[in-house]
Amino acid sequence: MTTIPASLRRSVIQRADDRCEYCSISQVGQVATFHIDHIIPVSAGGETTSDNLALACVSCSLRKGARQELKDLQTGETVTIFNPRQQIWREHFRWDGVNVVGLTATGRATVEALDLNRATMLAIRAEEELLGRHPPP
Repeated sequence: MTTIPASLRRSVIQRADDRCEYCSISQVGQVATFHIDHIIPVSAGGETTSDNLALACVSCSLRKGARQELKDLQTGETVTIFNPRQQIWREHFRWDGVNVVGLTATGRATVEALDLNRATMLAIRAEEELLGRHPPP
């Protein structure tokens, strides 16, 4: 396991505004501490630098794992998983209430791979909506 310096960890959390950079849920109110995710895994040569780190909820982090490429079920195209350092969330996804909708092959494949609309996530987002934390700014 790679050690991430505390100052870098704080910087990643602050940059993400304390939200998962894949599904956008707020860490506020969650029981589990979010992970600092290597976008390009260390096993694939990814470095422990600000440009390769993202804040990820436990569910997104575990579902993403070391995957870098996914298949878009709509087109059959192989695409890279959403990269929050190189891509803009709103160009690949949009909100439909508490559901995440993929707008591009990357967006659709990421929604599918990370199961961003599973029942638990929808319930968390509905609660966040009641608390004024959804949709994110």
